[in-house]
Amino acid sequence: MKKVYFDSAATTKLRNEVIYCMTEALKTEYGNASSTHSYGRSAKSLLENCRKEIASHFNVTAGEIIFTSGGTEADNFILNSCVRDLGVERIISSKIEHHAVLHCIEELEEKHGIEVNYVKLDDCGHVVHSDLENLLKNSTKKTLVSLMHVNNEVGNILDIKKTALACKEHNALFHSDTVQCIGHFELDLSEVPVDFAVAAAHKFHGPKGVGFAFVRKNTGLKSLIHGGAQERGLRAGTEAVYAIAGLAEALKISYQNLEEERTYIAGLKRYFKERLTAEIEGVSFNGACDDEEKSTYTLLNVCLPVTPEKGMLLLFQMDLKGIACSQGSACQSGSAGGSHVLREILSEEERKKPSLRFSFSSFNDKEEIDYVVEALKEFVNS
Repeated sequence: MKKVYFDSAATTKLRNEVIYCMTEALKTEYGNASSTHSYGRSAKSLLENCRKEIASHFNVTAGEIIFTSGGTEADNFILNSCVRDLGVERIISSKIEHHAVLHCIEELEEKHGIEVNYVKLDDCGHVVHSDLENLLKNSTKKTLVSLMHVNNEVGNILDIKKTALACKEHNALFHSDTVQCIGHFELDLSEVPVDFAVAAAHKFHGPKGVGFAFVRKNTGLKSLIHGGAQERGLRAGTEAVYAIAGLAEALKISYQNLEEERTYIAGLKRYFKERLTAEIEGVSFNGACDDEEKSTYTLLNVCLPVTPEKGMLLLFQMDLKGIACSQGSACQSGSAGGSHVLREILSEEERKKPSLRFSFSSFNDKEEIDYVVEALKEFVNS
């Protein structure tokens, strides 16, 4: 059976260079980076060189990069500490954020009485900036805005600089879940006044279980994990040096190859959309994912013209064909409630049709796209 992996928004295939880098670190840098002997100092040197290299991609200082287990931990760390340590009383977000943000905000609202406002979205799911401005103006409470840069389900891109400047103008803190952005888009944090951003290595061909939080200096955040003084006292626990080495290597290669790979992957997405439109009458695309200017080049969220009853078998049929994709995001697959993102931006009638997210990488090719299109066409016409 042919196997096709079109689920890179969930996680990516490791690059061979990253595997080699991590293997070498496992073999040679096994000292504890907090130890003062030569083995520890060597591991610490590798760790800090990785931190400096990562910081250089975003024009920030090494001290502003805090290693975590991934995007979820980083989001939770930032949101919780903003309320607990910075006196945030109000959070502005959207209802199509990743659950790492949404569920954390819900808990802060329930346990700490935080006021929560959700910004309006247009028909495609983009933040209505005028509504964000109104929300920022109409309160004297200390406010944190939390809006993701690239939506993980439909690919919509937030104007992150415009949002950051609006927050700065109204003295609000700004946190952005940048998990789907890092490694795929340039992000100069010396020009974009974001206070907090996050990354997960497995979204750009690095290992799972490691990421980082960008914490703008002098913000005053404090650790949520207590123990040793690792990570400038902001994240206790012995660092996984080999995983951090893999993260840094994956990020370096992603940005070295960014233009070439972006052009190639965007071409795959364009070809996929064109083939689907030509072969399947009534196919449509959710959010702004078919707009090359307003969505990421890495994914396409496809709505198929079949009945709800037939649609229940779609993901199963794709798996039988060896095709890996997602119904909504991988983080919530199996949820009876379906995609919270599509629930916000589609009508009830539109939501009755099945939708799948296909996400791409440089490891894919047009032959795989042809195979998927034929499988979808067969399913729709059967």
